[in-house]
Amino acid sequence: MTIIYQYVSREMIKSMLIVLVVVVSIYVLIDFFEKIDKFMDAGLPFSKAAIFFGFNVPFIIAQILPVCVLLSVLIVFGLMGRQNEILALKSSGVSVYALVRPVFTIGVASTILLFFFTEWVVPITSAKANRIWLQEVKQKSAVISKEKNIWIREDREILYIRYYNSAHEAMYGVTLYNFDEDFGLAQRIDAKRGVFQGKRWMLYNVMEQERKPETGTYDVHFLPARYIEFNLLPNDLKTVVKTSEEMNFKELLAYVRKVESEGYDATLYRVDLHAKIAFPFICIILSVVGSGVALRKRMKEGMPASIAYGLGLVFLYWIFYSFCISLGYAGMMPPVAAAWAANLIFFCLGIILLLNAE
Repeated sequence: MTIIYQYVSREMIKSMLIVLVVVVSIYVLIDFFEKIDKFMDAGLPFSKAAIFFGFNVPFIIAQILPVCVLLSVLIVFGLMGRQNEILALKSSGVSVYALVRPVFTIGVASTILLFFFTEWVVPITSAKANRIWLQEVKQKSAVISKEKNIWIREDREILYIRYYNSAHEAMYGVTLYNFDEDFGLAQRIDAKRGVFQGKRWMLYNVMEQERKPETGTYDVHFLPARYIEFNLLPNDLKTVVKTSEEMNFKELLAYVRKVESEGYDATLYRVDLHAKIAFPFICIILSVVGSGVALRKRMKEGMPASIAYGLGLVFLYWIFYSFCISLGYAGMMPPVAAAWAANLIFFCLGIILLLNAE
């Protein structure tokens, strides 16, 4: 390992840690001021809020680690350029690729770290944070079985949902139980599908059973569609449903196979399955892109301009990545292509920038 390799690696790791701490602190602070009033309204102690935000930190780290890699590259090479160190190294016969080698190594290490971090840590902490938000802050009673069947209780009503598709805001295999004051079953509504329209849920292919107070027997009605009054929003269901972030790769793969075997559309989860592998590679891609931006031939603009260019490219990457994922959710793009298209295009862009720098 050369002195240059050690120097660049050490400075990059140092910059990454500083940027990570600063960005996470800002993110948590903003999130704190947005949600602390909800904890106060629910009458929860400050310690419970601290636990909630603490459980959110791993998810935040997983989201911003690639940006920290990019910023550390731009900062390290920007400082070296300002002190004419890069010019001196090039004059001594050191190639751009020798400078990029430690950056690429850290990018690969960050990718591996991010993958295992999102596999082992994020699913556990995200699930606990979501349960605190739903059950203690929003004060909704909900139970999710291992088979992803959803039970939600509110007052004297219990709602059962066999499967929820968050991309289309549609629930399948719906049963609503209404109980009287003695907790006797007063009404049961079964529906094949439910869609959120306006401020209410519209059920389709409905069978309604309503008890007669006089005889205790039930009248059965079949309806093509009907509204139900249940205080439940799609965002609440997104919190109730175990999301892709709360499952590791093995669990998500098993769930995709189970949903498809039952005849439901699992496109959303299949896209997320491929994205679990594709997303960590953004660390490698941004390390290459950042090196190409910071080491380009025209360095007159200086480090601030390089950071602005780099963040602009991250913004474009995120827009394009989200656009491709949305196309995958809608079934307009194969799941594999939706997850990997942005990575492929921006990796090629990074290679072009490096060639121009050399």
